[in-house]
Formats: sequence, C-alpha cells, structure tokens
Amino acid sequence: MAWMSQSSQTVTDAPQEQAAGEPPAWEQRLRRFGYAPRRGAGLRERLVPPHPEPGAKLWQYFGLSPAAAGRLARWSAWGGPLLVALLAGVLRFVNLGSPDAVIFDETYYAKDAWSLLEHGYETEWPDNANDRIVAGETPEAEGAAYVVHPPGGKWVIALGEWLFGLTPFGWRFMVAVLGTLSVLMLCRIGRRLLRSTVLGCLAGLLMAVDGLHFVMSRTALLDLVLMFWLLAAFGCLLIDRDAARARLAAALPVGRDGLLRPDVAVGERLGLGLRPWRIAAGVCLGLAAATKWNALYVLAAFGILTVLWDAAARRTAGAPRAYPAMLRRDAVPAFVSMVPVALGAYLASWSGWFATSGGYYRDWAEEAGADSSFSWLPGPLRSLWHYTSEVYSFHVELTSEHNYESNPWTWLATTRPVTYFYSSREPGEGGCEHASGCAREVLALGTPLLWWSACFALVYAGYRWLFRRDWRAGAVLCAVAAGYLPWFLYQERTIFYFYAVILVPFLCLAVAMMIGAILGPPGCSERRRVAGIVGAGVLVLLIAWNFIYFYPIYTGMEIPLDGWRARMWLGTWV
Repeated sequence: MAWMSQSSQTVTDAPQEQAAGEPPAWEQRLRRFGYAPRRGAGLRERLVPPHPEPGAKLWQYFGLSPAAAGRLARWSAWGGPLLVALLAGVLRFVNLGSPDAVIFDETYYAKDAWSLLEHGYETEWPDNANDRIVAGETPEAEGAAYVVHPPGGKWVIALGEWLFGLTPFGWRFMVAVLGTLSVLMLCRIGRRLLRSTVLGCLAGLLMAVDGLHFVMSRTALLDLVLMFWLLAAFGCLLIDRDAARARLAAALPVGRDGLLRPDVAVGERLGLGLRPWRIAAGVCLGLAAATKWNALYVLAAFGILTVLWDAAARRTAGAPRAYPAMLRRDAVPAFVSMVPVALGAYLASWSGWFATSGGYYRDWAEEAGADSSFSWLPGPLRSLWHYTSEVYSFHVELTSEHNYESNPWTWLATTRPVTYFYSSREPGEGGCEHASGCAREVLALGTPLLWWSACFALVYAGYRWLFRRDWRAGAVLCAVAAGYLPWFLYQERTIFYFYAVILVPFLCLAVAMMIGAILGPPGCSERRRVAGIVGAGVLVLLIAWNFIYFYPIYTGMEIPLDGWRARMWLGTWV
C-alpha cells in the first residue's frame, strides 16, 4: 500500500504546523506553560515534510562497503517492515490449528461463516455441532438464525473455510493473514507518520509481540478483522493528507530566493481535486462497520480529523480564515467521499442476505404489519432496516452477567483478560508427568509491560499535542479516543477486554513516539544518545521478554500447573 514512503528521522524532528508571520493566539497562550515552537522550517517543509534519505552508517559498522551499505539502507524502506511482518507471520501461523477445538466465541463466528458460504445467510446449528465439527462432520443447517453482527467479518472468516474446510485451521486462517498484514501496515504507517524507518518498524514489532493482538490473530473472532480495516482507513487518510498538502505546495508562488510564499488565493480557494485515498478510507470504514457497528464512531472521528487536517494545510498555505475555507471547499467532498461510500460497502456485505430469501427477517417488509411509512424504499432495504433496529435494541440492552466481563476503565491496566480455552490434568492423568499437574490455556491478555508502557506513552502524546502542537500525536490520540471512549457510554452493557484490540496499533504508535523521545533529538550529545539507546533498548527487550514468558498461555501449550500459577500475576486474571 502506498502509505509506505521513504523516511529516517526521529519523532522529535518533525516540523510543526504554524501560520506564517506573527505567532497565533494559541501559541502565545501556550508559551506561558512552557511551549517552545520550533523555527527554521520553510513553507514547503511545513506543508510536505521531507522524507530523509536512509543512513548507511549502521551497515558500515558491520564491515560492509559504502556501496553495499547504501543499497541495504535503501532496501530497508521495505526490507525492515517485511522482516517484521515475516516474524509476526511465523508466530501467528505456527500450530494455528491448536487447540483443536471450537474455543470461546468461535462457536458463533466459525459456524456463521460456513453458513454464509453454504446458504448466503447465517443458520441455526444442532446443539452438538461443535463436537461433530471437531470430529470431522458437517452438521446440516436447521433454518435461519438471528445474529447480532453484520456479515462482513464472517465473510472474511469464510474465505479461509472455503480454502481449508470447516476446521480450526480453516476458520482461523484469514484472521491470521490479516493479523500479519496489519503488522506490515503498521510498520509502513508508522514510517510515514513519524518519518522514521526505525520507529515505524519498532511500532510494528511491538504489535507483533503484543499478546492480545497475537491471540486475536489466532482466533476466529470479529474484532481483529475490525482492527485491520480501521488501521487501513487510518493509513489511507495519511496518504490523502500528504497528497493534498503536496497539491497545495505545488500551487503556491515561488519567491526570488526559490522558496515558497504563502498565498491567500491558493490557501482559501484552491480545489484539491479527486482524492482517491479518502474514498479508499471510506471503503475501509464501511467494511469495518460491516464487521462491527462500533466502527461508526471511528468513521465520525476520522471524518472530523481529515477535514481538520485540510484546515491546517490551508492555514499553512496562507488562508487567514482557514476553517471557513475548509467548510466551503473540503467538508462536503469529504462527507461524500466517506459516508455514502462507507454505506455502500456496508450494504455490499449483505449481498448474500439480499440475494437469497431464507435469511432472518429477509421477507419482513412483505409480511403483514410491515411499516408502510417508508414504502418508497425497496422491500429488502426496509427489511434490513427493521433487522438493524432489532439488533441495536439487543446490543444496548445486553446486561447479562459474564465471568469475564470488564469495565473499560480497566482495559489499559489489563486487569481482566478473557480465557478462551482452559484444560487441566492431575499428575499421572493422560500422561501428565508434572508433580503439580498440567494446564493449558489460551488467555486473551495484552503483553502487560507493553500496555503499561502505553499508559505513559499516551500521557506523552497528550503533552506533544497540547504543548508542542504535534499533529501526529493528535492523530494517534484521536484514533485511541474513537475506539475507546464510546464504550464508556454503555457501562451497564456486558463488555469484554478483547474489544480493546482495535486500540493496539495506535498504542504501539504512541509507545514508538515515546521511544523516539527517549532516543534523543537530532544533534544531542553522544552521552545523551548512548543513554537514550540503552534506555530504549532495555524497554523493548523487556517487552519482548514479557511476550515470550506468557507465550505458553497465549497458545494453549501444556505447562506445569505451578508454571501456570506463576503467570497469573494478578488475581483477576484467573
């Protein structure tokens, strides 16, 4: 994907967006709180931050010739992300079919996906279906099923079942593929956002070793699919941002000194033309909503974010009234590019339900009592609207207690993970040779040191956004807020920690930004640089060790019961 472009500087070296001339009012106010603006960047650099050439010194330290080191440095733009993605893929695909069982909510989505393949809509299954499926049978459908999530994510799972059958490997295959690709995307997105190959690859590496992302990549649930499409939409909007600002820069006049000059006419009246990457973001957000409805909050947040980026670009280009200019020129095209496109993608995910007649509520509009106030709409659309309203009522009224439910206040602290699978044996039972007994578990738990580090990283991102006016920190915080804060509106609802997997890529970006600050700004002393490298290296190694330590309870490996107990760091994890 095209959000993958050249770069190699630390996070603290990005130019800040600011208007030419006198400092704006917000800057003068923030100076009282310690804000120190960075000066010296030209208008072109503020509009389109350059992508520095990758350095070759690191490779020369290993004895390579300057020519070979230069080639490797150039290849690192793709080579680094691909290597990180390869590591993530190996971790996710090794023993993907284990446990050989239908675990946790796979009991819904794996079977629903197979029903979509066979019938075009979800069906009921007999009570003993799970055991029969694991034994190699395929039970017959028993009529249309009432399901409470759109079919988009289940079609993704169905693709793996179409390739490999109704088996644990088959229904987990495509989720593992998307989990691996999301690591590659994050490397490239981080590279574009932070203008650093190292930090972009670091963000991807952190996600590769996050326990929650890892477990969700190996389980046929919908939330990993949702995360993939939301991350893809974020990347598309980043590309669109760069392209729009490059168009503005190309239209600005050039002074005698060869530097760009701000221009009111360009800043306020230049049309930015067709923006295919924003349309692509709309498609991705529609597919996200076709997986789970909470994507609608992210659609709204990303829509606001992209037009605010346009306003900032127009102000930098010379518009004295940037927000009115944005509203005149950009707001409506942004809405059309994203909302109707997302709606079209959402409706397309229901194609199997539309194309058949047996789906739940499929013929509701033709039956007696159907609402005639929207009779101008085709019957299938009225039926889908009724189905949607019924499902919405189910979601907001879901308050039944569950052993593993958790309040969103606790998510970042990882205090209540979810057990997807657990089995234990007594000493001597079934070949168990450990004196304490044997245990197997698949626990949806984020790598604790990574998540606890992310709490500090979010605070740092807030500082960067508020006091340094760093748009990148604001973008990360916007994505986290859009995926996280809406859950606080439904605290009476039954909610689970694994919903937070959609936050993982943005938490990793925040940690990468913080590590960039730890490494030190360009031009710092050698002692400061060494201290930063040591500190950052220790943090990353501790996070990697933490993942390795918990690996057995992420994958369902059989370990001594004492070893399992040792890994239950908090009483609420049991």
